[in-house]
Amino acid sequence: MPARAWAQVLKEYARPSTKRGLFELAVTAVPLAGIWAAMALTLEYGYWIALLLSLPAGALVARMFMIQHDCGHYSYFRSRRANDFLGWLIGVCTLTPHGYWRRAHAIHHATMGDLDRRGIGDIGLLTVQEYRALPIWRRVAYRLYRNPLVIFGLGPFYVFIVKFRLPLDMLRQHRRLVPGVLATNLVIAAIVVLMSFAIGFAEFAMVQLPISLIAASIGIWLFFVQHQFEATYWAKGEEWDFHESAIKGSSHYDLPGVFRWLTANIGIHHIHHLSARIPFYRLGDCLKRLPELRQINRVTLWDSLKSVRLALWDEEQNRLVGFRALKRLPA
Repeated sequence: MPARAWAQVLKEYARPSTKRGLFELAVTAVPLAGIWAAMALTLEYGYWIALLLSLPAGALVARMFMIQHDCGHYSYFRSRRANDFLGWLIGVCTLTPHGYWRRAHAIHHATMGDLDRRGIGDIGLLTVQEYRALPIWRRVAYRLYRNPLVIFGLGPFYVFIVKFRLPLDMLRQHRRLVPGVLATNLVIAAIVVLMSFAIGFAEFAMVQLPISLIAASIGIWLFFVQHQFEATYWAKGEEWDFHESAIKGSSHYDLPGVFRWLTANIGIHHIHHLSARIPFYRLGDCLKRLPELRQINRVTLWDSLKSVRLALWDEEQNRLVGFRALKRLPA
């Protein structure tokens, strides 16, 4: 069945449920609040306890981000205002200005896989030909950028802690997004001040910083795996097709049950790109309806670890390759 036909079949699942949405929010936010409080209360008994608790807390913040993600697609509630309000509220928790992110992510969905429209909402990627044409210092810079320690270590800190405070990549062209970014920053600053008075600035940082960094790393990792796999899709100009890009350029990250719950089914990413208005809690039903989609671009946990080495798009073979493959490719 063509990708466009699959999209038509899946339209019936693009129906948000307010009751289900509130339930998913509650089973994420309530445990997160409890773990956060436990971390603060156990600081005097040893920081190692808080650090251990930061792992499930960070995972739950990442799940909150997935709920914000659905709000950005107006697929979490039926009301656009309710989606915008909840998305903005969660954005304070995830350090992500909702209006800006919603716009950047919409561009990502509209241009994903198009070599002529890279740059917004993507992890930077060069073709083999583009990389070879670079001067030495820019090759070194690109290799550093694609290094796992940078992408999954420094990258999350830079994106969520630094860049999102004033994301200039879009604000110059979309100035109407500025008030939302500033409002998010002001509320975050107010929370930091209030919590500093309540439990102390150092104590607040000891609790919140590891949670935020863990959640940010999970988010970057998931975004990477969703599109950076060997048989992904990239095309130029008129060759690019939205539906083909959605189904061929997005993975089915087939995770174990607990990880699938924590990531709110975001691993079923090819279906999400095919029909972004489907709430995350209906994506599993979509796979049951169209079981043939289970094996398309299926990436296991082990497969995802191997994808880290991929860094260049080979236009001749239509696949992602690592830097070592350059020696085997014709000049």
